[in-house]
Amino acid sequence: MESEALHSGNAQRWSRFVATCLLGGVVLGLSFWGFYAVASSSSSPSSPSPLQAWRRLKKKTKKPIRVYMDGCFDMMHYGHCNALRQARTLGDQLVVGVVSDDEITANKGPPVTPLHERMIMVQAVKWVDEVIPDAPYAITEDFMKKLFKEYNIDYIIHGDDPCVLPDGTDAYALAKKAGRYKQIKRTEGVSSTDIVGRMLLCVRERSPSDKPQHSSLQRQFSHGHSHNFEDGASAGGTRVSHFLPTSRRIVQFSNGKGPRPDSRIIYIDGAFDLFHAGHVEILRVARTLGDFLLVGIHTDQTVSAKRGAHRPIMNLHERSLSVLACRYVDEVIIGAPWEVSKDMITTFNISLVVHGTVAESNDFQKEQDNPYAVPLSMGIFQVLESPLDITTTTIIKRIVSNHEAYQKRNDKKVDSERRYYEDKQYVSGD
Repeated sequence: MESEALHSGNAQRWSRFVATCLLGGVVLGLSFWGFYAVASSSSSPSSPSPLQAWRRLKKKTKKPIRVYMDGCFDMMHYGHCNALRQARTLGDQLVVGVVSDDEITANKGPPVTPLHERMIMVQAVKWVDEVIPDAPYAITEDFMKKLFKEYNIDYIIHGDDPCVLPDGTDAYALAKKAGRYKQIKRTEGVSSTDIVGRMLLCVRERSPSDKPQHSSLQRQFSHGHSHNFEDGASAGGTRVSHFLPTSRRIVQFSNGKGPRPDSRIIYIDGAFDLFHAGHVEILRVARTLGDFLLVGIHTDQTVSAKRGAHRPIMNLHERSLSVLACRYVDEVIIGAPWEVSKDMITTFNISLVVHGTVAESNDFQKEQDNPYAVPLSMGIFQVLESPLDITTTTIIKRIVSNHEAYQKRNDKKVDSERRYYEDKQYVSGD
């Protein structure tokens, strides 16, 4: 009898427990259904569902991973941009430190572009979330603590090429010791040293007695060739490696989105050689005039015909990647025609064609074959006030006027560049 009574009591308690669970489940289900019904009825068709809203809320409450990458970013090129792109994939937010002019001069030699221009360039890269000016060349213990505490940095990023200080020590030794260091793959085929070397060679080789076969030595550099390429070095000591453009790299740099049918499409074209702060600023202004900025990049042959045999310094694919990395650009035409035709305007649904007041040449309106004759006749051409008085020639003149100092700076890099390529090993990811 006692065992039967005990068994009966347990059964009753179990029944009450099951009933409570079922009732709670029903209440919870009705509550969620009510929330869903109210949210669905009050939201527009384009609004997220409650489940999507919950997922977004969960994502927002999760602490973002913040990564830090520093650099001189002098003569900023697509290699810098690709490094920043890779760094951004290692976290949720990318903070970039731009080294001061004094620090660059002390460690590498005088910079070609001053800090304020380098800041414009870095801030315009679409993978960058935040920029720190006047960053130190070497990460000291105090600065590393500042990164961790004030900027909430989780990891410090650098490429697989060694960064050695004048005293021979590793610039990232402290970050590695702290276990907060991550490495990315260096972008092959370009460096600031290489670009300066291209211009220095042009200056040395360019003379009134130039023979046709020597008048375009730069062109060989732009395509990854030199007279002593088999030896792995150019006549000036700068090692030039092949730049191998791939469709995947272009996809990585592209936005992957086209304009809407009702988008106001702005078109601007040019060489965009040695992509600089002047380019960035006119693109920024152009983008404010519409919903979609389409940039036409002229071929190497067109640039050479209009600017001379030693132009462009950077080849078409190199120039295209630099422009694609700019946050103000939505799409590029790789190898755009010199003249803007009616067919081209119709094909791309262009609303307005623009051109800056500062350019290598503003004689286009005086030319017999004005490249903008069609948009002018259609009333869709506008000249924009350029925010900065900088052209590709400005950058080249900086090198020429102080070529001895820049030659010394490049000579310093020769050994480290050669060692990198001699000891180079495969690094996954790019």
